[in-house]
Amino acid sequence: MFTRFKSKTRKLFLDPYKSEAVEINKGEKLDIILSPSLYWVKKMKLPITNIREVKKLLPSIFEDTLPSSHYSYTAYKKGDEFFIFAYDDKKILDLLHKKEISIAQIHSIHFAQTEFIALEGAVGINEAQAMYLKDEVLLLAPLEWMSHTQNLKLENIQLSKETIKLQQFGHIVDNNNLYKIGLFMMVLALIFVIEIFITSSRRDVVLDSKDTLFSKYGLQPTMMQNRSTFSKYNKIYETQMQLREYLSYFLSMKLEDGQKILLVDYQNKILYVTVSGVKKGASRAFFSQLDAKKLHYTTSFHGENVKVEIKL
Repeated sequence: MFTRFKSKTRKLFLDPYKSEAVEINKGEKLDIILSPSLYWVKKMKLPITNIREVKKLLPSIFEDTLPSSHYSYTAYKKGDEFFIFAYDDKKILDLLHKKEISIAQIHSIHFAQTEFIALEGAVGINEAQAMYLKDEVLLLAPLEWMSHTQNLKLENIQLSKETIKLQQFGHIVDNNNLYKIGLFMMVLALIFVIEIFITSSRRDVVLDSKDTLFSKYGLQPTMMQNRSTFSKYNKIYETQMQLREYLSYFLSMKLEDGQKILLVDYQNKILYVTVSGVKKGASRAFFSQLDAKKLHYTTSFHGENVKVEIKL
């Protein structure tokens, strides 16, 4: 039921010297066949049979053949021999852009070498060139060299499974720089791992020291419990220091003849001090000393005795 939504595909021979425009219908996808002008190919026997190992050797095999640029490589095996390829992604992408073909409109990309492997005679591919097979390798030659050429026909070609994917950003950074960046990232990662190891070691030392201190001084198991205990005793300490300060005020007071401290008491955070010989109407000199210390107090008189209360 979904077949009507399937995109139609059409074969297109992509050649840099073919001047005609490319028209693409709505919803149509293209199977691109690259002209021999867009890649380099070699046919050779190699002492290696594993295709993955062969692909690792391709840059060195083409090293003395290719103009300076950034290339991608691929290969496939036929019989006892390998067909190896090098191609410039950027050059192909630029041509696609010039022909107003987007990557989204491409279904697959093939080499002419893989699709015209059974070509008989010569086929004209543009106004000046033809291609033909020699020892199974597809070559280019000027049209004037050929006594007879056929027109390029793609309708009856059964496309092979040998395709390539273009690297849209691979040409921005060459392989050497990629290796350098990769090496730098590895070194950076190693430094990061070492830093983590050192930090972890220091943390273990701190934790061991903490456990030793906790055990030595009988501290609580957790920092929260220790902070609570510290807060409790810190408040006691502050109260005691304030109490000492207030007591020193009374003990240092200049009392008149007949005046003396009868009682000092501390209950429920209240300091009580009873002083005798302080008459209610003649107590200004006594209280002025307390006011000079900016104490907050209340008083009560019992005859010639005054009782001072201070909240801590």
